[in-house]
This record gives sequence, structure tokens and C-alpha cells, in this order.
Amino acid sequence: MAEYLPLYKPGQAFTRTASAAITAGQLVSVSGSGTVAPSAAGDVPWCGVAAFDTASGDNVTVYAGGVQRIVAGTGGVTAGQLVHAGANGTVVTHTNGTADYEVVGLALTTATATNTVEVQMVR
Repeated sequence: MAEYLPLYKPGQAFTRTASAAITAGQLVSVSGSGTVAPSAAGDVPWCGVAAFDTASGDNVTVYAGGVQRIVAGTGGVTAGQLVHAGANGTVVTHTNGTADYEVVGLALTTATATNTVEVQMVR
């Protein structure tokens, strides 16, 4: 019987090239082949959270899956709410039943805008 091993286990890190300046803790999205950039509002191709500040063209470590600390966007986030990508690599409250494919995860803590919120990532 054949075996399968995942490319990355949840919560593990991988490296990509930044196609824009990135700040630690920003949600990042696939921006091209092998590249990432800060997620925009409603971004679906998000892939994880940046481990450190980096300039465009440099490598950045991305943490995927697990529980991550991400900056809360406009309006803040309350524990127990689903969140999706907000502007500039943040997360914002998601309205259940509306574009549910955009969900990034479940907020485990409460945070006001510009503060970090702990999020159980959905992928």
C-alpha cells in the first residue's frame, strides 16, 4: 500500500519570496509563482502569517496552519468569531453565510484594531 506525507504539517514554516514589503504578523497571500504579499481585503489565496519584517524581493518565512497571532483590522475581533482577510494583511470579522470560502479561521481571543488576535487557522 502506498503512503502519503504532507508537504508541510500544520503549524510548520515554509519560505517564499516577498513581492512587496511585509511586516511580521501580517496574513500573506500567494501573489505569484513562489511569491507572497500582504493579504488584501477578502483575499482567498492566503497561505499563512509572516514570521518577520522583510523587503520586497527578500525571502520570508511563512507559518501555516495551527494557531497564529495576526493583527486585527478595522472594528477589531471578538473571541469565537470567524475571521477573514482584511486590508493590509489583517483579519476582520466574517459574516457567517456570506462568502464563507474566505474564512481564515476562528478567533480564540479578543483584540481591538491594530492589536494581535489569536486565530485557529482553517487550513
